[in-house]
Amino acid sequence: MSGRNGLVSSIRRLISAEERLRRTHSTSPFEQLRQQMSDVLGDQGILKEVIQPGDGPPVPENASVIAHYSGFLEYSDQPFETTTNLKYPRMMKLGKDVTLAGLELGLMTMRKGEFSRFLLQPKYAYGDMGCPPLVPAAAVILYEVHILDFLDSGQVDDFIAMSPEEQNTVPLSMLLEVVNTVRSFGNRCFNQSRHFNAKDRYKQGTTLLGNRKTQSDEEKGNIKKALLPLYLNLSLTELRLERPHKALKYSNKALEIDSANTKALFRSGQAYLELHEYDSAQHCLISAQAKKPFDTDINNLLRKVAMCYKESLDKQREMYSKMFRKLKG
Repeated sequence: MSGRNGLVSSIRRLISAEERLRRTHSTSPFEQLRQQMSDVLGDQGILKEVIQPGDGPPVPENASVIAHYSGFLEYSDQPFETTTNLKYPRMMKLGKDVTLAGLELGLMTMRKGEFSRFLLQPKYAYGDMGCPPLVPAAAVILYEVHILDFLDSGQVDDFIAMSPEEQNTVPLSMLLEVVNTVRSFGNRCFNQSRHFNAKDRYKQGTTLLGNRKTQSDEEKGNIKKALLPLYLNLSLTELRLERPHKALKYSNKALEIDSANTKALFRSGQAYLELHEYDSAQHCLISAQAKKPFDTDINNLLRKVAMCYKESLDKQREMYSKMFRKLKG
């Protein structure tokens, strides 16, 4: 038995030696990746490979980014961190929420829709200490990143930091850009069913526009034009929050700007229906139908209002009938 064990041990040592020799002469996975990657900074610290190009301008400094990403160690098929299991990855503010320098610098080379790989040396990743127990000391890290969207929130931050007097000195075009970004934040929250956050963003936009001291009729017209979609968004958001009185308030504000706006008329019809004010709901929806006679949503809601109105009248008749029977008795 001892001779057999000695032979097995010798074979194992030989195989181990051959495996070490093979690994010594073969190229590691990260080394293979290096050969097809470009140098971002010129010091080989951040290497990049574009898998799927994006569109538009690159991510600006201090932007808020929505992205899926996964981090890998060499010789590992499973990521040590990933967002791909999330339906809605959280929005990350550059300079605040992204803690790895290499990942932040890499993000600022990307465009909307782009999917890229980044190979980060330790000084641009977790350093000499690593991040136990997930990341060992002085580890080279591979990140796969897919930019879903980004917003230039740096411009919003700069504008909010100004005093009201300073805000009134900037060109109106800058204010409108800021408000459009704020509204985009609100839309992102709304699409993720974070309705309270969406409401706060839309109201922030109306406040910024309301603080503007307009000088000309043209400026006033442009501000009203920017307020209209915010009021429509607020009306819909309040409906989602089951607050029809507030929804009606904002749809009426929208109608003050554009009395023939079909979305505002439709929102008012929805709010009146929730408030059981069927006559008013019908009036708003018939006005909307006159503008868009073949709109499915308007026609379906009109039918619903008519049914609810009929049910309400039937209940009233039944109630009055019972009252008369009691009086006769």
